[in-house]
Amino acid sequence: MAFIDEMKIHMKAGDGGNGVERWLNQKGKEFGGPAGGDGGNGGSVYVRAVRDVHILSKYRHQNEFHAERGGNGGSNSLHGANGADLVLDLPIGSIIKNIDSGEEVSLLKEGDKVLLLSGGRGGYGNEHFKSATNRSPKEHIPGAKGKEADFSIELQIVADVGLIGLPNAGKTSLLNILSRAQAKTADYPFTTLEPNLGEFFRFIIADIPGLIEGASEGKGLGHKFLRHVRRTKMLAHLVSLENEDPLAVYETVCKELLAYDEVLAEKKEIIVLTKTDTVSPLRVAEITKIMKKECPDSEVFTISILDDENMKLFKDALVKLLRTGEVL
Repeated sequence: MAFIDEMKIHMKAGDGGNGVERWLNQKGKEFGGPAGGDGGNGGSVYVRAVRDVHILSKYRHQNEFHAERGGNGGSNSLHGANGADLVLDLPIGSIIKNIDSGEEVSLLKEGDKVLLLSGGRGGYGNEHFKSATNRSPKEHIPGAKGKEADFSIELQIVADVGLIGLPNAGKTSLLNILSRAQAKTADYPFTTLEPNLGEFFRFIIADIPGLIEGASEGKGLGHKFLRHVRRTKMLAHLVSLENEDPLAVYETVCKELLAYDEVLAEKKEIIVLTKTDTVSPLRVAEITKIMKKECPDSEVFTISILDDENMKLFKDALVKLLRTGEVL
């Protein structure tokens, strides 16, 4: 199923039920006192945050959503039933914008529930208008219309760690090693066409599709997914040692992040030099030294997914970093 991270929909709250004109049946009389019940309130529209990044795909063939209408009032002063609310489940990290008013709400925690549109109030039946001076009112009013609007939904994934880097930096492979994810990998650019998520000791890791130079201007796949980096708590910047100039590669991605949103440059970052098995130990040491010198505020790690001992050390360090903010 295709990954969907933005869509437009129309939503409508339920109309209120109508109040009615009814009369008590009294023996020997054409009709007795007023007995028309009020209409029920229309259902309201809510959005609720769930831990399912793919749930927007469930709505891909539906662009209109309606809450239930309130029931009409009945005889013998019976109140109409209230309409059922519509609760639309959306992924954590969704931004919902009312296109008509410009108002926005965000869903940042699982279980967050926000009212978007109020249902229409039920109308009054003729019993409502009975008074000492009006014993036989015939007034009754229809229910109010429920609110409706067009909405845009944009998903910005909320994750503890966002794996970033150029295509084939080893992000997906690392995600598969750290978590139970079984994301697709291959030896060609843009294998990852959508963000992949994995759980690592209860922390969420997001594999953000490869960025390229010019991504912030819409080139490659990066522009479509740069938004997902905004809400990651920490960035793990992967740089493959297969590159002739790893520092230049690192700076290319940093430039795109900064061009897209200056806030991204302020996020906590670690640098992970990948595929150490493809170069000599001397080369690994040389590049590590350069990266530490040029990026003094970022912890630098070196890994190879083919080296179990090396990966265990990295996992231990990452867990401590996520739990305490410190590294081994």
